[in-house]
Amino acid sequence: MQLNLKVENTVNKKYPQLRLRNLFAVSLFLLLFSCKQVQQSPIPTVKTNPWTDDYTYLSAMEHYKEWGTYNVHDPAIKKFGDYYYIYSTDAIFAENRERAREKNVPLGNIQIRRSKDLVQWDFVGWAFSDIPQEAVEWVHAHNAGRGATNIWAPYVIKKEDKYRLYYSVSAFGKKTSWIGMAESNTPEGPWEQKGAVVRSNSQTPMNAIDPTIVEDVDNGKIWMHYGSYFGGLYCVELDPVTGLTRKKDDLGHLIARRANYRKDNLEAPEIIYNPQLKQYFLFVSYDPLMTTYNIRVGRSDRPEGPFYDYFGKNLNDTTNNYPVIMAPYRFNHHTGWAGTGHCGVMATGEGRYFMVHQGRLSPGNQLMVLHVRELFFTPDGWPVVSPQRYAGDGEWKVKEKDIAGEWEMIRIRESVYDRQLEAGQIMWGEGSLKKEEWNDSFPVHLNDNGTTSDNGSWSFSKKDQMMTLTLRNKAFRNLHIFEGQDWENQTRTILLTGLDEDGRSVWGKKIK
Repeated sequence: MQLNLKVENTVNKKYPQLRLRNLFAVSLFLLLFSCKQVQQSPIPTVKTNPWTDDYTYLSAMEHYKEWGTYNVHDPAIKKFGDYYYIYSTDAIFAENRERAREKNVPLGNIQIRRSKDLVQWDFVGWAFSDIPQEAVEWVHAHNAGRGATNIWAPYVIKKEDKYRLYYSVSAFGKKTSWIGMAESNTPEGPWEQKGAVVRSNSQTPMNAIDPTIVEDVDNGKIWMHYGSYFGGLYCVELDPVTGLTRKKDDLGHLIARRANYRKDNLEAPEIIYNPQLKQYFLFVSYDPLMTTYNIRVGRSDRPEGPFYDYFGKNLNDTTNNYPVIMAPYRFNHHTGWAGTGHCGVMATGEGRYFMVHQGRLSPGNQLMVLHVRELFFTPDGWPVVSPQRYAGDGEWKVKEKDIAGEWEMIRIRESVYDRQLEAGQIMWGEGSLKKEEWNDSFPVHLNDNGTTSDNGSWSFSKKDQMMTLTLRNKAFRNLHIFEGQDWENQTRTILLTGLDEDGRSVWGKKIK
């Protein structure tokens, strides 16, 4: 280096006009060298979270345009053009219709949001100004004039040049419900009502809420899955031309149920197809939506089922099904997330998958925040999700030398606390989780020599970005390891996710 500098000084004295050029070249070299060094760093530095979790300061009606990730309940996600769209139940914390009128807030039904990066979300508005009269009349006629006060669980598909918006109108705690469909030339509306798809009442075995739709890749048939706590989940074929049922008044066939309909809640089906695995995956939500809401999944080689779980059991039998891939959890430095259910799942078209769902901020569990998580598939073909919310792409491949250090681990399991429920839900005022209902983190130190602080072991495959970990005499294999945001500590870090042999999720994040 000294020799090069001497040569440079000699040239500069003989040819003064080159001095500025040389200085520029040296500066550019140093800048490029510095950038290269930064990109070789294993993990980026501190990164502030994209938003705060407590949005009470924005809860007034006039702040609705700032509800990007707030007041999200029962989200469905699709990508149309350059935008990702989320359609969700019109649930609003501290809703005040009188104040909305005073502030000229155009309250409606079905919230619509859009984003270009899955991180920053714009509140587009509401799909409908009113609940369709046909739905109101059906619910009132079968529920003593009550119910039908808002719209639940929308779902959107694109068929040729039309966007079809499916949605639910119901009487809470009853089987009296109505799934309707509207069409538009754009994903943001305006929407033209097309009528009822399926209807239910006290005499039907099912409850007509929570639609999700998939097309058979082999024959083009379109199937709608729907249902709830009342009678389980059903599947019915739709007419590709009209978007309504292929056979008039067809309610479909049973695909999933639980044993005790008095308290064992089951709802919120979501179905996707994985072309690499050639399998259809049916995600469902268990338990009360404000507290121990948790997500499970089954799979099938046909969109209409039957669907089988992690242990080969049919989802339409009366046993609890696995795996559990999401449930209430709490890392250090955070109050925790309850109500982690009713998901939407989307393939980006580039081989990546994402899950969206609501998270209720504890301990109150009244604030509903959008959670976006990257979703992976294990080598044996089961979906798992990131332990942290998505905050932008990671840029670094994990190296073995980056892994050793302090970690927080969580084993995601279902609650064993026995609650008294009504219609599969807890009642208002009972929304705080009990100690037994939490999935709390615990510390583990991964040593440089492949051992752990609790006499376990770990190994890593750089090629596959996969890890094997033994903790507390249990082996966890095929754990995905990747970079992501540590929301509790507002920094980038290394994350891992996978399943144990019991069909429960295993999560981890490096903290030091």
